[in-house]
Amino acid sequence: MLTFELATGTYALCASEPQFGNSNLGLVIDADGLTVIDTLATPAMAFLANEEIVALTETLGLPLKRVVLTSSRVPFSGGSTIFWRAGFYGSEPVSDQLDQPVNTMVLKKLMPQHAVAFHGEFVTRPITHTIGEPALLTDAAAVHLFPGEGPLNTVVQLPAADAVFLGALGSFGVTPLAFDGDPAAWADALDAISELGSTFIPGHGLPAERQALEDQAAYLRACVAVDGDPSALPAGPWDSWTDRRFDAVNIERAARLARGDYETPQAMFRLLGL
Repeated sequence: MLTFELATGTYALCASEPQFGNSNLGLVIDADGLTVIDTLATPAMAFLANEEIVALTETLGLPLKRVVLTSSRVPFSGGSTIFWRAGFYGSEPVSDQLDQPVNTMVLKKLMPQHAVAFHGEFVTRPITHTIGEPALLTDAAAVHLFPGEGPLNTVVQLPAADAVFLGALGSFGVTPLAFDGDPAAWADALDAISELGSTFIPGHGLPAERQALEDQAAYLRACVAVDGDPSALPAGPWDSWTDRRFDAVNIERAARLARGDYETPQAMFRLLGL
């Protein structure tokens, strides 16, 4: 992983090869303890990240107090058992979704590079503290709620670092997946989030400035504009992104929502071989 020090006491641990499932983790150091933002996709990945966290903080003698899960999806919650001592924070929809059983077959299809981790004993931790409104979570970190990737995602703003951990809402250089989300609302959320800082750490991809949010929002709006026709998706910055297999899913999802249809896109089932 690549470790970025965004400001004193604020770090981003990012995958060196961004693609769906190779996700990122945030670390915020407060006087009372450590806050981790998302837990990567697998326990093995989280274990390695935790070793890096220990190396960064071992002289401080601080406990791990909090884990913020920006989404229930496994790329962001799959390593949560490694941090079992912490309190787990997330929105009410994320809490509800984490109470559901994990479909390991789907995970193996979506993240084949991590397939060995998705066996019958694979589980994630539940939420222990529900985030219901924007709030100052710690002296250094504020949480905000936005819809997009899911019904209600959390982002973490670090005012002193002028930085925002986007978690599941950020996908830079990696095609986002909105099979259960709302591409139009997601684009609007990115517009609003762009006012919260100047450096943005995505759930997938590397830290970037505001242009990366604008590119992702433009892609999501293009998915809406083509009205269900993947062949009509125009050229754009997304031409060089990984995981373009999600285009058809995002485009069908946007078209269904425009008709008031909330069913899972058929393109998602085809992607999974179902």
